[in-house]
Amino acid sequence: MRKSIFVLLAILLAASLVLAACGGAEPAVEEPMAEEVTEEPAAEPAEEVAAEPAAEEAMGDKVQIRWFVGLGTGTDPEQVAIQEEVVADYNASQDAVELVLEVVPFDAAKDTLSTQIASGNGPDIIGPVGMGGSNAYYGQFLDLAPYIESSGFDTSIFNPALIEFYQTEAGQVGLPFAVFPGAMYFIPEMFDEAGLAYPPQTYGEQYELDGEMVDWNWDTITKVAKLLTVDINGLNSTEEGFDKTQIVQVGYEPQWQSTESIGTFIGGAAPLYDGEEGSYVSTIPDSWKEAWKWWHDGMWGDEPFIATGSLAGAPEFGNGNPFNSGKAAMGLTQTWYTCCMAELRDAGFEFQVGIQPMLPDGTVQGRLDADTFRIWSGTSHPEEAFDAMSYLITTGGDKLLPIYGAMPAIAEKTDAFFEVKSDEYPFVTDESWNVFVQGLAYPDTPSSEQYVPNWIEGSARFATFGDLLRNTEDVDLDAEIAKLQEDLTIIYNK
Repeated sequence: MRKSIFVLLAILLAASLVLAACGGAEPAVEEPMAEEVTEEPAAEPAEEVAAEPAAEEAMGDKVQIRWFVGLGTGTDPEQVAIQEEVVADYNASQDAVELVLEVVPFDAAKDTLSTQIASGNGPDIIGPVGMGGSNAYYGQFLDLAPYIESSGFDTSIFNPALIEFYQTEAGQVGLPFAVFPGAMYFIPEMFDEAGLAYPPQTYGEQYELDGEMVDWNWDTITKVAKLLTVDINGLNSTEEGFDKTQIVQVGYEPQWQSTESIGTFIGGAAPLYDGEEGSYVSTIPDSWKEAWKWWHDGMWGDEPFIATGSLAGAPEFGNGNPFNSGKAAMGLTQTWYTCCMAELRDAGFEFQVGIQPMLPDGTVQGRLDADTFRIWSGTSHPEEAFDAMSYLITTGGDKLLPIYGAMPAIAEKTDAFFEVKSDEYPFVTDESWNVFVQGLAYPDTPSSEQYVPNWIEGSARFATFGDLLRNTEDVDLDAEIAKLQEDLTIIYNK
């Protein structure tokens, strides 16, 4: 498997990714993406290629199932070692299947997988991989529903909302594994200084504001965030004389959230295109358009409460990581952000976690980033592949999830994850960690990272629009949104 070459490349890759994710040097005008995508998928749908049978002679009569790692996490040498251990455990647990691990460096993984699939020699299992990485191979994953039923796999171990999260027109194309639910991170000290109650920590609870109990929705967050936004003279953004050119603390930060994510959080999950091939139409919902106007006003309005692109990118605001800098009272983001708050902790700040906000209709719209395993639809051995994948998600996950740094989708297995997090942040309460567990019930379906035709270029166009809003005060938003929608329609039909 040329393991030594792969390990060396993986070390270099892992180092670069850690520095990029947590080094605090991310430009504020760029939208971070959970998965780097640099090129269009080269592979055609599996059904157009005659798949070659996998080798079956390596261990007697065992069927060989290939597990491809490289589209997401899993290429670090320490991860590879644990993955090999899990493979050995699975192979020893039964006598029908030989699971074979194939690790490809991240930078080469997409080309390698596309070539394998195009030649009809694709791997059986692919992952862990998130929504973004999966989009490059949309339509080429197996519908798991028949194998869930025939094997008797118990899906009740997952929140039903997570099962639905992986349903597309192609069927049940995945099962929950590694999850990163959203939550409202907040700094209690800043709330204390402003005389404000802390965000609620149980879904369904209301918030006390000005002596009244109100819903924890975006109107409430706007009011609270303005009171928590402070200028150099100690005035909040609602007070006369507030100087919005000298802001030293903002009340709210959509921490490393994409343009689509901001639309989802505030406007609700929605499909982004409609129609048939050759006549696709961009379908940006009106609620997203209003969400983006709210976002722009929060940065540039008379009573701002969100850092502009230039302010968020300033050194004193963490070079693009405002919450970690201790300059934002609230930050809405996902569980993975616990990777990147060492500076906040080491500076003596403490944070806690509150629930995600409600929409105007009273429903909660969460956001979920998630990685899982997929089965290639061209596999010659779907039953055996499903058996191996089931092991990785359940028993194997006990070893895999800690090295992936991911929260288990099986709620009963989250204790070990939060024990590690508690060692990193001993001041965070059990009530705060439990907010993430509750958040498993509120994924965004369809995901803000959902597939759209020509997904890579479409995502880039959304990012360009987001950069415009972050960095430009005088914008004709209606005209720019109309141009975005027009451009996306063209992109979807290329």
